[in-house]
Amino acid sequence: MSIKDFFNLFLIVSSIHGFIFCLALYFSKQTKSRVLLFVNLLVLSISLNNFQSWILVKNFFQNNSFLQYFEIPWHFLVAPFFFLFLMSYLKIETKSIKLIKVVIPVFVFFIIIRLGFFIYENNHHEVVSIYFKQYVIIEEIISSIFSLLVFIFSYQKYNSFKKTIKLNNFDDLNWIKIFFKLGLLTYVFWFIPLIITLTFDFTVFMPSYYPLRVFTTILIYWLGYQSIIQIRVSEERKYLREYLLSESNFTDNSEVSTSKVVNTTNKSINISEEIIDNVLRGLTEFENKKDYIQPDISLQILAKKLDTNTNYLSKIINHYKGVSFSIYLNSLRIENIINELKANPKIRKFTIKAIAQEAGFNNSDSFSKVFFKLKGENPSEFIKKLD
Repeated sequence: MSIKDFFNLFLIVSSIHGFIFCLALYFSKQTKSRVLLFVNLLVLSISLNNFQSWILVKNFFQNNSFLQYFEIPWHFLVAPFFFLFLMSYLKIETKSIKLIKVVIPVFVFFIIIRLGFFIYENNHHEVVSIYFKQYVIIEEIISSIFSLLVFIFSYQKYNSFKKTIKLNNFDDLNWIKIFFKLGLLTYVFWFIPLIITLTFDFTVFMPSYYPLRVFTTILIYWLGYQSIIQIRVSEERKYLREYLLSESNFTDNSEVSTSKVVNTTNKSINISEEIIDNVLRGLTEFENKKDYIQPDISLQILAKKLDTNTNYLSKIINHYKGVSFSIYLNSLRIENIINELKANPKIRKFTIKAIAQEAGFNNSDSFSKVFFKLKGENPSEFIKKLD
């Protein structure tokens, strides 16, 4: 199979995949979500663009003069739909919908210009003129510059949001940051073929567009699937946090707490009884309020909260709890989430990622490792046994 054949196969397969994705998402239970609406439009735009490219490279309508003029600039819509998706996902109050009022008329205007070329050249019995070919490239240059400006503006909105608003740790947004980094490559891949086309007097060298088509398609589809996953995880985490921190759950934590005194003498740690009593009371409150589920808690932060230093806190935990701070913290988190999994069947259906992050871990991998170390089995295996 040649590179050209592989590229053509990629175009049609990715198009079909995109159409199926859009239909499945449209008929899903989450179809009313504005976030997923814009994800759907984003994927649909790239799918239509690929399908159109496949039709053109296969020359299915080479004898139809009308269709030669109507290579619809779907790429013009990709960046605006991404911007609308991002604003909806971050819940940023902005007049972003006004962007559509600008984009759609310009998009229609591009199509009208193509129609004008068709009518004029058809009436004069001319083939596709060099002027039309030049217009198509100019149109794409305008689209690429506009797209880049929207992309930059989107990043500025994202960046300022990260600095000023905290998401209550439902989503660290690192996946969107990755998209922005990779997204910059798409513009490199886009400007290279445009430069080549201009260099060769508006003659399109189709292979120069291969990296752009492939990379952009994979990136947009990744964003589509990732957004669905993240929305689910965020909703699960929101439920978990409200449940775990509800007043009904601020009950006796005897099964969770590790406040059992291991040693009764304080001679070996050389700390005054007053400090020890204050720290132990603070640890009891720390356990009862379930502050250990905060992912950013550390020895330093806890010591500051208990009005002591890290050396004293570490020694007291080692001496009276019989374990290191990290084991103490992780044990509280694991025992707490186990109790909740036993008590609430709904939580058992949640993703491991959501359970892990609301248990206090930064990711599912660290959660699974600690869970296995303390319980001798993976979280998924434990949950299956409960069911």
